[in-house]
Amino acid sequence: MMADTDFILLIRPIMASLSARILMLYAGQTGATRRDRLCSALRQTIGEGSLPQGSRLPSSRLLAAELKLSRVTAEAAYSQLESEGYLQRQTGKGTFVAIALRPSPTGNECASLPFIPSARAAAVVASGACQDPPFPYAFAAGSPELRAFPHDLWRRLTARQQKLHGSALMRYGDPQGWLPLRQALSLYLAQARGVRCTPDRIIVLTSSQQALQMLSLLLLDSGEEVWMENPGYPGARHAFLSAGARITGVAVDEQGAIPREGAPRLIYLTPSHHYPGGSALSLERRLAWLALAEKQQSWIIEDDYDSEFWYDAQPMPAMQGLAPQRTLYLGTFSKSLFPSLRLAWMVVPEPLVEPLIRLRSVMDGHSAQLPQAVTAAFIEQGHYAAHLRLMRQLYHSRRDLLLERLTSQLIDRLQVLPCRGGLQMTVLLREGNEAELTVRAARQQLLLPRLSPCWLDDKPEQQGWLLGFSALERAEIIHGVNKLTALFQDR
Repeated sequence: MMADTDFILLIRPIMASLSARILMLYAGQTGATRRDRLCSALRQTIGEGSLPQGSRLPSSRLLAAELKLSRVTAEAAYSQLESEGYLQRQTGKGTFVAIALRPSPTGNECASLPFIPSARAAAVVASGACQDPPFPYAFAAGSPELRAFPHDLWRRLTARQQKLHGSALMRYGDPQGWLPLRQALSLYLAQARGVRCTPDRIIVLTSSQQALQMLSLLLLDSGEEVWMENPGYPGARHAFLSAGARITGVAVDEQGAIPREGAPRLIYLTPSHHYPGGSALSLERRLAWLALAEKQQSWIIEDDYDSEFWYDAQPMPAMQGLAPQRTLYLGTFSKSLFPSLRLAWMVVPEPLVEPLIRLRSVMDGHSAQLPQAVTAAFIEQGHYAAHLRLMRQLYHSRRDLLLERLTSQLIDRLQVLPCRGGLQMTVLLREGNEAELTVRAARQQLLLPRLSPCWLDDKPEQQGWLLGFSALERAEIIHGVNKLTALFQDR
């Protein structure tokens, strides 16, 4: 066989439409068999329009001779393309191009192609995004401390689960989730959050965002109204918009979301720790919301996103424990363990379990089984509770440090809202433009997650930031506050 580098120099055109182009395409490919390279070159030449429909190709014998290939290779390539519909072979007449393909657009043409998203997609895209930074620079919000995570223990548990279960963890899994994990979650949620559930009412998911998407798809028709806190979690708004819902904001004060009459079928709340304000929904308000849901036959989505981390007092038990028949309870390991674990859960009333399992199987099948098995063991052996205790102490000290620094250096610039728990602290701008300051801060590698996107309208009532502290060590917090102070001084 002739070397590929010499190949294109020594051959002559087979026919006008199969000249240098197909030879270049063939000679320029690597990492595949000669037959596959020839098939690919012929497909691309036909796709470009160099070989229009009806063009006659040389015989496999002549093609093999011109390309210095075996006739078996040329014959195999023709047969493959005939089976794919590109070529038609007629006994006694020859081999012909069977289809007409529109030439693929060039890079410039692709850039000018019109793109019109659906109305629902346009609304979601216009509302922004919920992408977290890969590394939590000061003051990225919602990131747990991973440097203090028990990595060696996690590796040992992973090896142990692989040894115990072997290939069973590599197969397709239960759309509802790994049973031992659901059993461990059931016990933990009952003890730690007062959730009333059994393993058969828990569905393990990839994220709480997936839970919101699934519930929106299951419970909302296009144009139907949904209530959520204003300001509120942007991820929930995106999920509702993607379902074509109409979103109505619910006002929030120091006691949480304020109930009102005429509730729609779906209500979204963050009662344990309002996002982004930080207030907890009072018992009186909780009872009022649950009574309203019962009266209107509404569903309440209870997003319990970081209830594990309270510093000044014990958090109130979950609303779900007061009315499990009307509450859809969501939680995630992204904040308590680590984000790339991609495990979350929802606890739902019995009538919703089977529809949600079927919906999950349609969307993406199931969550990865090995992480579920490792997480189940982590909980069952008491490591999860121990890890949470350590992180509460660590985050508590970091919360106190950030509060002390902001109060001493920026009290005239920022109003610090009460922060009794969670992974970030909400601050309001006393003066200045949030968007402008955020852009300037980013140039100095200072991340200031904006408060404005949490409001449902284009004119937010308050401007400010959500300053994450949980993933920052002492020196990083001090350095971050100093940079923030300098940002105001440079105006």
